[in-house]
Amino acid sequence: MPLMIPDDVLKQAGLSEHEMAVEIACRLFDAGRLELPQAAKLAGLARVELEEELMARNIPVYRPTMGDFLDDIAALDKLGC
Repeated sequence: MPLMIPDDVLKQAGLSEHEMAVEIACRLFDAGRLELPQAAKLAGLARVELEEELMARNIPVYRPTMGDFLDDIAALDKLGC
């Protein structure tokens, strides 16, 4: 479904259509509403390009959970670290 953004809104925001799509994709990813592949598709970017856009906005690409940390600790324990 196409999203129509009025030209005056783009002009007021100082963004092109592509720039607006990137902004929306970054914000939806940051809010946890889209996964990285879907956000990249919305922005019309490759995954690595979207990661660069996220980093430029200080939006973390990866957000480890407590489970991730516990898995890391268990793996380190197995290695004797």
